[in-house]
Amino acid sequence: MPANTDRYENAVARYFDAWNAREAGTRAKAVAAAWTADGTYTDPLTDAGGHEQLAAVIAGVHEQFPGFFFRPVGTVDGHHDTARFSWELVSEADGSAPVAGSDVITLTEDGRIKAVLGFLDRVPAGA
Repeated sequence: MPANTDRYENAVARYFDAWNAREAGTRAKAVAAAWTADGTYTDPLTDAGGHEQLAAVIAGVHEQFPGFFFRPVGTVDGHHDTARFSWELVSEADGSAPVAGSDVITLTEDGRIKAVLGFLDRVPAGA
C-alpha cells in the first residue's frame, strides 16, 4: 500500500507544481511532468486538453488571481489509477483563500495524469 500512496502523492505534488508555476517556461515543464501529452482538465469553467491548453488555463488563473498560490487541503486518497484531493487558492498578501475545490485525477502506468475532473467548492462572487 505505501507504494500506491506514494504514487498518488507524487502525482498530486507534480500537479501543484504545475498550478503554482508562474513563469511560462517553468510552467510548460511542470505541465509536461504532471500530465500525459493528451491529458485533460475539466471543471465547471473550462475544458482543456494537451500541454499547451493546460498551460494556458493555468496562466489564465494566475492572471485572474495575481499573488495567489494553490495549496493542498487534507490528504490524498486513492485507489487503482484514481486519486482525489482538495485544495485552496491562497493570497500571499493576507492568507485568505477565496477559492477552494476538490479534484479527481486518473493516472497512467507511469504516474502522470491522464484526466482531471475538478469541482469548485468555494468561488467568490464575480469570479
